[in-house]
Amino acid sequence: MIAITGANGNLGKATIGFLLNKIEPEQIVAIVRDPKKMEDLKDSGIQIRIADYDDLESLNEALKGVDKLLQISAISIGEQGVKEETNVVKAAKQQGVQHIVYTGAVKPKLDARFMATQQCLATEKAILDSGIPHTFFGNSLYMETIPMFIGEALEHGNIYYPAGNGAVSFVLRMDIAEALSNVLASNGHENKRYEITGSKAYTFKDLAAILTAEKGVEVSYVNIPNVVLAEELDKFQMPDDQIGWQLSLADSIKADEFSYVDITLENLLKRKPFELKEYLRNL
Repeated sequence: MIAITGANGNLGKATIGFLLNKIEPEQIVAIVRDPKKMEDLKDSGIQIRIADYDDLESLNEALKGVDKLLQISAISIGEQGVKEETNVVKAAKQQGVQHIVYTGAVKPKLDARFMATQQCLATEKAILDSGIPHTFFGNSLYMETIPMFIGEALEHGNIYYPAGNGAVSFVLRMDIAEALSNVLASNGHENKRYEITGSKAYTFKDLAAILTAEKGVEVSYVNIPNVVLAEELDKFQMPDDQIGWQLSLADSIKADEFSYVDITLENLLKRKPFELKEYLRNL
Protein backbone atom coordinates (compact mmCIF):
# COMPACT_ATOMS: atom_id res chain seq x y z
CA MET A 1 0.00 0.00 0.00
CA ILE A 2 1.00 3.59 -0.67
CA ALA A 3 0.16 6.24 1.93
CA ILE A 4 0.18 10.02 1.55
CA THR A 5 0.40 12.31 4.57
CA GLY A 6 -1.20 15.74 4.29
CA ALA A 7 -3.36 14.15 1.60
CA ASN A 8 -6.01 16.88 1.72
CA GLY A 9 -3.56 19.55 0.53
CA ASN A 10 -3.15 20.60 -3.09
CA LEU A 11 -0.03 18.50 -3.72
CA GLY A 12 -1.40 15.46 -1.91
CA LYS A 13 -4.73 15.44 -3.72
CA ALA A 14 -3.07 15.99 -7.08
CA THR A 15 -0.70 13.09 -6.47
CA ILE A 16 -3.62 10.83 -5.52
CA GLY A 17 -5.37 11.86 -8.72
CA PHE A 18 -2.42 10.66 -10.80
CA LEU A 19 -1.99 7.50 -8.70
CA LEU A 20 -5.60 6.50 -9.35
CA ASN A 21 -4.63 6.07 -13.00
CA LYS A 22 -1.71 3.79 -12.10
CA ILE A 23 -2.72 1.50 -9.21
CA GLU A 24 -5.89 0.12 -7.63
CA PRO A 25 -7.62 2.69 -5.40
CA GLU A 26 -7.76 0.37 -2.38
CA GLN A 27 -3.95 0.40 -2.41
CA ILE A 28 -3.93 4.16 -1.72
CA VAL A 29 -4.13 5.46 1.85
CA ALA A 30 -4.90 9.15 2.35
CA ILE A 31 -3.79 10.28 5.81
CA VAL A 32 -5.55 13.44 6.93
CA ARG A 33 -6.42 15.33 10.07
CA ASP A 34 -9.94 16.20 8.92
CA PRO A 35 -11.71 13.61 6.72
CA LYS A 36 -14.36 16.17 5.75
CA LYS A 37 -11.74 17.75 3.49
CA MET A 38 -11.64 14.54 1.46
CA GLU A 39 -15.33 14.52 0.53
CA ASP A 40 -14.50 14.80 -3.17
CA LEU A 41 -12.55 11.51 -3.01
CA LYS A 42 -14.71 9.54 -0.57
CA ASP A 43 -16.28 7.50 -3.39
CA SER A 44 -13.01 6.89 -5.25
CA GLY A 45 -12.24 3.65 -3.39
CA ILE A 46 -9.16 4.92 -1.58
CA GLN A 47 -8.68 4.41 2.15
CA ILE A 48 -8.99 7.52 4.26
CA ARG A 49 -7.29 7.34 7.65
CA ILE A 50 -7.22 10.00 10.34
CA ALA A 51 -3.96 11.09 11.97
CA ASP A 52 -2.32 14.21 13.31
CA TYR A 53 1.34 15.03 12.72
CA ASP A 54 1.51 15.96 16.39
CA ASP A 55 0.09 12.61 17.56
CA LEU A 56 2.55 9.72 17.22
CA GLU A 57 -0.02 7.12 18.26
CA SER A 58 -2.46 8.17 15.54
CA LEU A 59 0.32 8.11 12.95
CA ASN A 60 1.27 4.57 13.98
CA GLU A 61 -2.33 3.48 13.52
CA ALA A 62 -2.62 5.19 10.13
CA LEU A 63 0.58 3.63 8.78
CA LYS A 64 -0.28 0.01 9.54
CA GLY A 65 0.27 -2.16 6.48
CA VAL A 66 1.84 0.66 4.47
CA ASP A 67 4.79 -0.20 2.21
CA LYS A 68 5.55 3.20 0.65
CA LEU A 69 4.95 6.59 2.19
CA LEU A 70 4.78 9.99 0.56
CA GLN A 71 5.61 12.37 3.38
CA ILE A 72 4.56 15.88 2.43
CA SER A 73 6.12 18.67 4.48
CA ALA A 74 4.05 19.89 7.42
CA ILE A 75 2.57 23.39 7.35
CA SER A 76 3.75 24.02 10.91
CA ILE A 77 7.01 25.92 11.18
CA GLY A 78 9.99 26.08 13.53
CA GLU A 79 10.46 23.55 16.32
CA GLN A 80 6.83 22.43 16.06
CA GLY A 81 7.24 21.67 12.37
CA VAL A 82 10.41 19.65 12.99
CA LYS A 83 8.69 17.70 15.78
CA GLU A 84 5.67 16.88 13.60
CA GLU A 85 7.72 15.71 10.64
CA THR A 86 10.00 13.66 12.88
CA ASN A 87 6.91 11.97 14.34
CA VAL A 88 5.99 10.76 10.85
CA VAL A 89 9.45 9.23 10.42
CA LYS A 90 9.28 7.57 13.84
CA ALA A 91 5.89 6.02 13.06
CA ALA A 92 7.10 4.87 9.63
CA LYS A 93 10.05 3.13 11.27
CA GLN A 94 7.87 1.52 13.92
CA GLN A 95 5.38 0.25 11.33
CA GLY A 96 7.99 -1.17 8.98
CA VAL A 97 7.45 1.21 6.07
CA GLN A 98 9.88 0.16 3.36
CA HIS A 99 10.28 3.41 1.40
CA ILE A 100 9.73 7.10 2.23
CA VAL A 101 9.38 9.72 -0.49
CA TYR A 102 9.81 13.13 1.12
CA THR A 103 9.07 16.52 -0.41
CA GLY A 104 11.67 19.05 0.70
CA ALA A 105 13.53 22.04 -0.73
CA VAL A 106 15.78 22.25 -3.75
CA LYS A 107 19.54 22.01 -3.04
CA PRO A 108 19.22 22.46 0.75
CA LYS A 109 22.28 23.59 2.67
CA LEU A 110 23.06 24.09 6.32
CA ASP A 111 23.38 27.88 6.02
CA ALA A 112 20.16 28.28 4.00
CA ARG A 113 18.29 31.49 4.76
CA PHE A 114 14.83 30.00 4.26
CA MET A 115 13.38 28.65 7.51
CA ALA A 116 11.48 25.90 5.70
CA THR A 117 14.70 24.63 4.13
CA GLN A 118 16.23 24.22 7.58
CA GLN A 119 13.14 22.24 8.62
CA CYS A 120 13.45 20.02 5.55
CA LEU A 121 17.10 19.31 6.35
CA ALA A 122 16.14 18.21 9.86
CA THR A 123 13.55 15.81 8.45
CA GLU A 124 15.93 14.46 5.83
CA LYS A 125 18.45 13.72 8.60
CA ALA A 126 15.76 11.91 10.60
CA ILE A 127 14.92 9.78 7.54
CA LEU A 128 18.57 9.00 6.88
CA ASP A 129 19.12 8.11 10.54
CA SER A 130 16.08 5.80 10.43
CA GLY A 131 17.69 3.64 7.77
CA ILE A 132 14.47 3.52 5.74
CA PRO A 133 15.13 3.61 1.98
CA HIS A 134 14.23 7.07 0.77
CA THR A 135 13.68 9.35 -2.20
CA PHE A 136 14.12 13.06 -1.59
CA PHE A 137 12.26 15.48 -3.85
CA GLY A 138 14.07 18.83 -3.62
CA ASN A 139 11.34 21.11 -4.94
CA SER A 140 11.88 24.63 -6.19
CA LEU A 141 9.09 27.17 -5.60
CA TYR A 142 5.66 26.40 -7.06
CA MET A 143 4.49 28.53 -9.95
CA GLU A 144 1.26 28.75 -8.00
CA THR A 145 3.02 31.01 -5.45
CA ILE A 146 3.59 33.72 -8.06
CA PRO A 147 0.28 35.56 -7.40
CA MET A 148 1.42 35.99 -3.79
CA PHE A 149 4.61 37.66 -4.99
CA ILE A 150 3.18 39.92 -7.68
CA GLY A 151 0.08 41.05 -5.78
CA GLU A 152 -1.92 43.57 -7.82
CA ALA A 153 0.80 44.19 -10.37
CA LEU A 154 -1.56 43.69 -13.30
CA GLU A 155 -3.72 46.51 -11.94
CA HIS A 156 -1.19 49.08 -10.72
CA GLY A 157 1.80 48.07 -12.87
CA ASN A 158 4.42 47.24 -10.23
CA ILE A 159 5.70 44.12 -8.50
CA TYR A 160 6.90 45.10 -5.02
CA TYR A 161 9.11 42.45 -3.40
CA PRO A 162 12.59 42.32 -1.78
CA ALA A 163 14.08 39.68 -4.10
CA GLY A 164 16.93 41.76 -5.52
CA ASN A 165 18.38 40.06 -8.59
CA GLY A 166 17.69 36.58 -7.26
CA ALA A 167 16.27 34.06 -9.71
CA VAL A 168 13.78 31.23 -9.18
CA SER A 169 13.34 28.02 -11.21
CA PHE A 170 9.57 27.99 -10.71
CA VAL A 171 7.88 24.60 -11.20
CA LEU A 172 4.21 23.72 -11.63
CA ARG A 173 2.75 21.85 -8.65
CA MET A 174 0.80 19.50 -10.94
CA ASP A 175 4.05 18.50 -12.64
CA ILE A 176 5.54 17.67 -9.23
CA ALA A 177 2.46 15.62 -8.36
CA GLU A 178 2.70 13.63 -11.59
CA ALA A 179 6.40 13.00 -11.02
CA LEU A 180 5.70 11.86 -7.45
CA SER A 181 3.05 9.44 -8.69
CA ASN A 182 5.50 8.01 -11.23
CA VAL A 183 8.06 7.40 -8.49
CA LEU A 184 5.54 5.94 -6.03
CA ALA A 185 4.08 3.55 -8.61
CA SER A 186 7.44 2.16 -9.75
CA ASN A 187 10.70 0.78 -8.38
CA GLY A 188 14.34 1.80 -8.66
CA HIS A 189 14.11 5.17 -6.90
CA GLU A 190 15.41 4.09 -3.52
CA ASN A 191 18.12 6.20 -1.84
CA LYS A 192 18.09 8.89 -4.50
CA ARG A 193 17.76 12.65 -4.44
CA TYR A 194 15.86 14.42 -7.21
CA GLU A 195 16.15 18.18 -7.64
CA ILE A 196 12.78 19.24 -9.04
CA THR A 197 12.88 22.52 -10.94
CA GLY A 198 11.58 24.33 -13.97
CA SER A 199 13.67 24.43 -17.14
CA LYS A 200 14.96 27.95 -16.47
CA ALA A 201 15.40 30.38 -13.56
CA TYR A 202 13.77 33.81 -13.73
CA THR A 203 14.39 37.01 -11.79
CA PHE A 204 11.47 39.16 -10.69
CA LYS A 205 12.51 41.62 -13.39
CA ASP A 206 12.06 38.75 -15.86
CA LEU A 207 8.60 38.08 -14.43
CA ALA A 208 7.64 41.70 -14.99
CA ALA A 209 8.89 41.57 -18.58
CA ILE A 210 6.97 38.38 -19.35
CA LEU A 211 3.79 39.77 -17.81
CA THR A 212 4.19 42.91 -19.93
CA ALA A 213 4.57 40.84 -23.09
CA GLU A 214 1.87 38.26 -22.35
CA LYS A 215 -0.81 40.41 -20.70
CA GLY A 216 -0.39 43.65 -22.64
CA VAL A 217 0.02 45.64 -19.41
CA GLU A 218 3.21 47.53 -18.58
CA VAL A 219 4.65 45.89 -15.45
CA SER A 220 7.86 46.82 -13.63
CA TYR A 221 9.71 45.23 -10.73
CA VAL A 222 10.49 47.36 -7.67
CA ASN A 223 12.99 45.89 -5.22
CA ILE A 224 11.81 47.00 -1.77
CA PRO A 225 13.58 46.72 1.62
CA ASN A 226 12.59 43.83 3.90
CA VAL A 227 11.19 46.27 6.43
CA VAL A 228 8.59 47.49 3.93
CA LEU A 229 7.39 43.93 3.32
CA ALA A 230 7.27 43.33 7.07
CA GLU A 231 5.18 46.46 7.58
CA GLU A 232 2.73 45.40 4.87
CA LEU A 233 2.36 41.91 6.34
CA ASP A 234 1.85 43.41 9.79
CA LYS A 235 -1.09 45.43 8.43
CA PHE A 236 -2.84 42.09 7.80
CA GLN A 237 -2.19 41.12 11.44
CA MET A 238 0.12 38.31 10.41
CA PRO A 239 1.84 36.76 13.48
CA ASP A 240 5.50 37.67 14.00
CA ASP A 241 6.72 34.12 13.40
CA GLN A 242 4.91 34.02 10.06
CA ILE A 243 6.38 37.39 9.09
CA GLY A 244 9.82 36.04 9.95
CA TRP A 245 9.13 33.01 7.76
CA GLN A 246 8.10 35.26 4.85
CA LEU A 247 11.19 37.43 5.23
CA SER A 248 13.41 34.35 5.28
CA LEU A 249 11.83 33.31 1.98
CA ALA A 250 12.61 36.72 0.47
CA ASP A 251 16.19 36.51 1.71
CA SER A 252 16.57 33.04 0.23
CA ILE A 253 15.32 34.17 -3.17
CA LYS A 254 17.67 37.13 -3.06
CA ALA A 255 20.55 34.72 -2.27
CA ASP A 256 19.65 32.52 -5.28
CA GLU A 257 18.68 29.55 -3.12
CA PHE A 258 15.93 28.69 -5.63
CA SER A 259 17.87 29.41 -8.82
CA TYR A 260 19.19 25.90 -9.44
CA VAL A 261 18.00 24.29 -12.69
CA ASP A 262 17.92 20.54 -13.33
CA ILE A 263 16.45 18.24 -16.01
CA THR A 264 15.37 15.57 -13.52
CA LEU A 265 11.70 16.57 -13.65
CA GLU A 266 11.68 16.24 -17.44
CA ASN A 267 13.20 12.77 -17.09
CA LEU A 268 10.63 11.67 -14.51
CA LEU A 269 7.73 13.01 -16.57
CA LYS A 270 9.18 11.86 -19.90
CA ARG A 271 8.10 15.20 -21.34
CA LYS A 272 8.91 18.88 -21.02
CA PRO A 273 7.66 20.48 -17.79
CA PHE A 274 5.08 23.26 -17.91
CA GLU A 275 6.64 26.57 -18.91
CA LEU A 276 6.47 29.73 -16.83
CA LYS A 277 5.43 31.86 -19.79
CA GLU A 278 2.31 29.74 -20.29
CA TYR A 279 1.44 29.95 -16.60
CA LEU A 280 1.74 33.76 -16.60
CA ARG A 281 -0.25 33.95 -19.82
CA ASN A 282 -3.13 32.16 -18.09
CA LEU A 283 -3.09 34.23 -14.89
